[in-house]
Amino acid sequence: MEVITVFNSQSVTDTESFGAKLASAMLTDSSLPKFIALYGDLGVGKTAFVRGFTSQISPSSRVKSPTFALVNEYKGSLISVFHFDMYRIENEDELYSIGFYDYLQRKGICLVEWSENIEESLPDEYLKVEIVKDSTENTDSRKITVSKY
Repeated sequence: MEVITVFNSQSVTDTESFGAKLASAMLTDSSLPKFIALYGDLGVGKTAFVRGFTSQISPSSRVKSPTFALVNEYKGSLISVFHFDMYRIENEDELYSIGFYDYLQRKGICLVEWSENIEESLPDEYLKVEIVKDSTENTDSRKITVSKY
């Protein structure tokens, strides 16, 4: 594991902007894995990060949390974004039933919320984006750590 960067976000807009910057980096740096495992408590900004990330690949897409759909696909001109929510996933059979492993073979970038629920099924190489609330007076303040595995 290698920590790539740590970013201190002061707002939802900051979190979205950071997501957009990481997307731009991934599009230009082929050494970065095309899989992002998102970690963070409920309401910490995982979907805001994905919204910013997706804005660089599929600008016209309206990103929503895939809580009930389990996966949303956003098509870009060069590559797609596959946005998963694993909050309700309980076992590997459910990953097969939603086509998770099929998505890993497609040309695209996977962003997976609640990755801790499927840690044993994560690919060998991925980026971990961990978002935690900062202990400051600003309730929107977040610490975002990106690590490469």
